[in-house]
Amino acid sequence: MELQLVSEKREQVFSEVESYLQANRFQVVSKDFDRPWGGFFVIDESQAEDFAKMFFPDVDFKSLQISEKLSPKFLVVAPEKRLSWQYHHRRAEIWTVLNGDVGVVKSNTDEEGSVQILHEGDQIKLKQGERHRLVGLSGWSVLAEIWQHVDASNPSDENDIVRLQDDFGR
Repeated sequence: MELQLVSEKREQVFSEVESYLQANRFQVVSKDFDRPWGGFFVIDESQAEDFAKMFFPDVDFKSLQISEKLSPKFLVVAPEKRLSWQYHHRRAEIWTVLNGDVGVVKSNTDEEGSVQILHEGDQIKLKQGERHRLVGLSGWSVLAEIWQHVDASNPSDENDIVRLQDDFGR
């Protein structure tokens, strides 16, 4: 079942994404629709293998598991909004674009490179410490995300975001 957004209105976009997750029997354990760039849905960790098989079918599940957790998520990026220019000490990330086009900037240094356009079905891997930023383009975009925690005794969380630049002053 493909995710095809019908609406461009924020509340309806999030409702459509949530309905898609429910239709695919994914249990949402938390959600945040109030991020200035859009929002996210966190999926129950017990469904990580099913999530990986559905949204990362070409990636061997065992190779994803650096530690026991994968922290599966859906990111919903608003048009023309940019997430912070950031990196993480305790995780690598893999994203698959599920709906729309999205821009990605990545670099091994603090200097931002050019925007790479990803389309539905494209996947990108970000290494631990690699600088990156998601960029909303003309419409809403939805991505599946997996965190590859590099330290099982101290898994990554939202506090493991080192922001180098942020349009929203965070």
